[in-house]
Amino acid sequence: MRYIAEVSSPAANTVRAADWSTRHSVLAMARRSAALLNVLGAPADAPPAPDAVAAVLRDHGEEGPLALTAGEVEEMRSAAGLLREVFAARDVDEGAAVLNRLLREHTGPLRLTAHGGGTPWHPHLDRDDDGPFGAWLLASSCLALTVLLWDHQRLPGRVCASPACTDVFITHGSGPERRYCSRRCATRERVAAHRRDRAAAASR
Repeated sequence: MRYIAEVSSPAANTVRAADWSTRHSVLAMARRSAALLNVLGAPADAPPAPDAVAAVLRDHGEEGPLALTAGEVEEMRSAAGLLREVFAARDVDEGAAVLNRLLREHTGPLRLTAHGGGTPWHPHLDRDDDGPFGAWLLASSCLALTVLLWDHQRLPGRVCASPACTDVFITHGSGPERRYCSRRCATRERVAAHRRDRAAAASR
């Protein structure tokens, strides 16, 4: 991923580091991954426009030049297809197995980078700070999803349980694990189930 290095005072750097760490926490990175998978998961005959993908990146705190090409979007779509397997896993053991395979086959060694002084130090699994966007998406997502699985000992995300939706989402927080990506999907499925129950009762 490409970053623009900035030169500023030590005090400004401290403030910038705190703000950057919040915007790029593990959870924030995982949510960014889910949002990218959703926009990149468009039908094969209607791929998302590069500007739409860049808009998701900006919404999740990415800075610097984001003039994506159609080729880069296609690379990211390939990475998204691999990452979707983590969200589609049936249980934590399967999710861990998928992540282990992705880490083994598609990422580099764990390293720290500050992008030439443009950001605070943080871990990367891609092989180059200026590597392809597809490799960056796969490596950064694997890192975030791996840490969430480790920290919570459960799947970091799921595919929405609504048959009418293919979006993925991050499962995070206390209480029962979510099944739907949004309240809208949950409400739609509750209404549909209620209608089925009423129709079944009426036919008895």
